[in-house]
Amino acid sequence: MTATTKPPLNPYLKLAFDLGPLILFFVANSRYGIFVATAAFMAAVIVALLASYVLTRALPVMPAVTAIIVLVFGGLTLVLHNDVFIKIKPTILYALFGAVLLGGLVFGKSFLGVLFDTLFQLTDEGWRKLTLRWAIFFFALAVLNEIVWRNTSTNVWVDFKVFGFLPLTIVFGALQYPLLQKYATAPVAEK
Repeated sequence: MTATTKPPLNPYLKLAFDLGPLILFFVANSRYGIFVATAAFMAAVIVALLASYVLTRALPVMPAVTAIIVLVFGGLTLVLHNDVFIKIKPTILYALFGAVLLGGLVFGKSFLGVLFDTLFQLTDEGWRKLTLRWAIFFFALAVLNEIVWRNTSTNVWVDFKVFGFLPLTIVFGALQYPLLQKYATAPVAEK
C-alpha cells in the first residue's frame, strides 16, 4: 500500500459510525431527555469521526461537515438550554448539502461524482442528473424537518429524525437505481 492510498473502511463499521450516534441520540432522548441526548450525540459524533480517521487516515468530508454542524448547534442547545438549535440542525445540514450540490452543478462540477466515483461509474450526464436529484431531495428534507419540529413535540421530532428521515433516505437512494443503470459506463480495463 502506498502512502497516498487510504485503507478502505469496512462497510458495516462505516454504517455503525454513521448510525451509532443517531441511535444513541434516540435512546438517550427516550430515557433522559433532549439535553442529555444532545450531549451524547455530540460525543458519539466525535468518537465516530476520530475512529474513522484512525482506521483510514483520512477525514470523510460529509461526516466531518456533519460533525462541525452537530457540535455548533448541539453546543448552542446546551449552552443556551434551548432545544430549537438541535432541531434546526438537520434543516441547516440538509440545506447546506443541497446548496453545495447545486452550486457544484452551476460551476460544472458534480460533487457526488467526486465522492462516489469509486462506487459508481457514470457518464457526466448521469452524475449531473443524480446530483440534481439528491440536491432537490436534501432541500425537501430541510423543509420536512421544519414542518415536523415546528408542529410536533420534541419526542415525536426525535422519533421522526430516526424512523422517518433514515427510511426516506434509504428509499430515495434505492429509487435512484434505474438512473444508475441507465447512465453506467463500462468499467475501465486495468493494464
